[in-house]
Amino acid sequence: MALQIKDDNNIPQLVKIIHEMKSKQVEIGVFGDDDEHMVMVASVNEFGMDIKPKKSKYLTIPANKKAKGKSAGDFNNLFFIETENGNGLLAKEKGKDQIEVYFVLVKSVTIPERSFIRSTYDEEENKLVRLADRLLVQVLEGNLTVENYYGRIGEYLISKIQATMKNMSSPPNSGATSEAKGSSNPLIDTGRLRQSITWRVTNV
Repeated sequence: MALQIKDDNNIPQLVKIIHEMKSKQVEIGVFGDDDEHMVMVASVNEFGMDIKPKKSKYLTIPANKKAKGKSAGDFNNLFFIETENGNGLLAKEKGKDQIEVYFVLVKSVTIPERSFIRSTYDEEENKLVRLADRLLVQVLEGNLTVENYYGRIGEYLISKIQATMKNMSSPPNSGATSEAKGSSNPLIDTGRLRQSITWRVTNV
């Protein structure tokens, strides 16, 4: 009887997998090639920012649902009211002895830090390590590709980041901003920022 020997040496395949894993990484966030405006919005909220007008005296902030997404020039018969703190209002007459404020004019505005990416990572780090360990076993057993390994991690973090955004309540929006948005959630307006959070696998 002939003796047959089966070579189960998987070391070359394991070495290949390890090299592939070291050559890739997963990035999470809002990327400029998708939407530069959303990158700016995400950055301002994640890190906070002081904003001052560049070409005029005031920043014009919508304070009414009718003004949302529009500029003061889109309305007729707006008049200026100077406030005690040196800022102003743009308003319209609304019936007898009544006015309706459309815009608040301010000389600067401070957007407070509302971290939703870094804070979520910090909160989920331990769970993420355990998830990565479980997925790594599947990769080494040949049941999961390296690309899908990083993709699963990306999908997990995105779901947690979006939950953070949905549940955030502090620091709150100003009263004028909440009025214009029709919502008190500081990170949710149209939902566009939340849907812009994505992941991608890149080469190191």
